[in-house]
Amino acid sequence: MKIPLMNLSDCYEEIYDEIMVKIKSIIDKTQFIGGEEVDKFEQEFADYCNVKHAVGCANGTDALILALKALDIGSGDIVLTVPNTFIATAEAITLVGAKVDFIDIEEDNYTMNPNKLREYLVNQKSPENIKAIIPVHLYGQMCDMEEIMKIAKEYNLKVIEDSAQAHGAKLNGKGPGEYGDIATFSFYPGKNLGAFGDAGAIVTNNLELAKRIKMLSNHGRVDKYKHKIEGYNSRLDSIQAAVLRIKLKHLDKWTKQRIEKAEYYNSLLNDKEVILPKVRSLGKHVYHLYAVRVKDRDKLRDKLSSLGIATGIHYPIPLHLQPAYKYLGYKEGKFPISEQVSKEIISLPLWPEISHKQIEEVCEHI
Repeated sequence: MKIPLMNLSDCYEEIYDEIMVKIKSIIDKTQFIGGEEVDKFEQEFADYCNVKHAVGCANGTDALILALKALDIGSGDIVLTVPNTFIATAEAITLVGAKVDFIDIEEDNYTMNPNKLREYLVNQKSPENIKAIIPVHLYGQMCDMEEIMKIAKEYNLKVIEDSAQAHGAKLNGKGPGEYGDIATFSFYPGKNLGAFGDAGAIVTNNLELAKRIKMLSNHGRVDKYKHKIEGYNSRLDSIQAAVLRIKLKHLDKWTKQRIEKAEYYNSLLNDKEVILPKVRSLGKHVYHLYAVRVKDRDKLRDKLSSLGIATGIHYPIPLHLQPAYKYLGYKEGKFPISEQVSKEIISLPLWPEISHKQIEEVCEHI
């Protein structure tokens, strides 16, 4: 049977009618920008994240840019992130005029290695130029935020949690936004909480940051024709907010299904030559992706493709080796764990409603 990497249509059967009624209501009211749906979603999403404030925006990349701008990160500043992430994380840093630099990852969890972070900071001649860290919660699992926050406090660094793949993830009972200054989210359709197009949000416990982000996202306005600062046009559309509000009510159930399906994969692949996802101690992995590692990844991927089974690679080229970052001067071997993982990682089909039979077929061919 043909098995996609993910199936976005399965979940809509139970919510289709509710969504269509809501969209018709918005069309009838012609309230497409801002308004009640956006305000309610921001409050509901803040509550879901156990933080005080959430601000909707146009997409996850803009969320990172707005977070950096709100923290006054710009020209002459250095911001640290990891090489094994989607380019949006690094793009946001350079788009505000700052310089991006990289920290290698932990081999078990594929997230920023706190020991490598400390090593980098200790060896810097001008650490005062380093202003912020963007740890990336990857595949549905949070970074070692306890250690990262200790280091950030020691060096007086701001922390923006890139949580585009971590809706509902936890570490020691705390989620994105409860550790750093700001956490950013993407609601791209394929995310665990996905919109009907691009959408994003920023969450924080800091009221002044929330107010500044809100202004930045809407042309720096304090009212319709008064602009306190220069800003951006990065607002969350009302229809997207309405869709997200409906889907947010189901997110915990879908997350539970993802975890159950991932554990079923684990049970079938446990004795194979496959490195399975390792869940951090006291962590809740929400499995945005079910990513495993195999030695001959490309051969396996070609074989599965020939059988109609889709897979993904997240990510095949670490950012320091991307042509876009050639100007940084990094060569192969600089971040060995990221490079090793990029050659072995493969994402297997996973969505909340994937059947045990489909998982069994994938595992049988592996």
